Amino acid sequence: MDERTDLLTIGRLARRTGISARTLRFWSNEGIIPSAGRTAGGYRLYDSACVARVELIRTLRELGFGLDDVRRVLDRKATVADVAAAHVAAIDAQIRALRVSRAVLSTVSERRSTPEETALMNRLARLSSAERAQIIDEFKADVFGRLDIAPDLRERVRELSIDLPEDPTPDQVDAWIELAELVQDQDFRDRLGTFLELNTPTPGQQPPPGGSIWWARQVVNTVAQAREKGVDPADPAAAELISTLFGDADLTAVQVSLEAGIDAGAERYRRLVTRVQGRFGAPDATEDLLWLAAALRIATGGESASGPRASG
Repeated sequence: MDERTDLLTIGRLARRTGISARTLRFWSNEGIIPSAGRTAGGYRLYDSACVARVELIRTLRELGFGLDDVRRVLDRKATVADVAAAHVAAIDAQIRALRVSRAVLSTVSERRSTPEETALMNRLARLSSAERAQIIDEFKADVFGRLDIAPDLRERVRELSIDLPEDPTPDQVDAWIELAELVQDQDFRDRLGTFLELNTPTPGQQPPPGGSIWWARQVVNTVAQAREKGVDPADPAAAELISTLFGDADLTAVQVSLEAGIDAGAERYRRLVTRVQGRFGAPDATEDLLWLAAALRIATGGESASGPRASG
């Protein structure tokens, strides 16, 4: 038996470090805790250096290091900093994956989704950046490609990026799922295309009469102020507001342009894009647009304030 009195049996090492003898024995068998001697019966003995080594191993294990990484650090084949950096990247990836899972599960719970819908949402949420870009590029090519627009505007459309950041929030993931479903719907694409054809300026021609509703937020803000004051679409004040906003423009054309946007769900699309991008966009204007549509119908000779419902 080794005659040194400072050596510890595996049981005493367990009591000294708080690590179970079973775990210590496993680590020793794996070669990451070398013994400092043996008893006459062949049992391993450990010295103070082993105590310090066990403390380091425990710390590394609690931080999520695997035994192979622990061995590399102990053998000085890698620094703690190097391995830690790799683990930070792995943990970040796990966190992103958990956020995606949480967002999908939250949406499934809210929508009461079927298994098929759940599978689709999960697939959309986990697409790569390149796959997400392909969905948006195909949508832009279909919807905006049909428009007769100036070259500089077409270039801005081409460069428009709608994608999740590297570390998205659950709300951004949820918005992306909804947006991806929407832009792949051919009926939505056709309705949005019709709306854009009515509202997008054509090179060399006057701006469309209804375009200011969508491209100038001032119109919606003015309507919102009227609604806050309790003005009804049938009130004389509403007719005065219409006159102020559109002057001598063809109100029927304005109405057609506005209702095309409402039917297409243009406001829903705008809100989803701003949520995916994580921007604090303008408030939801759906009710303001519906109010304006009702006021326009009355101003153009409609008999009631009923009309298109908001899409989405």
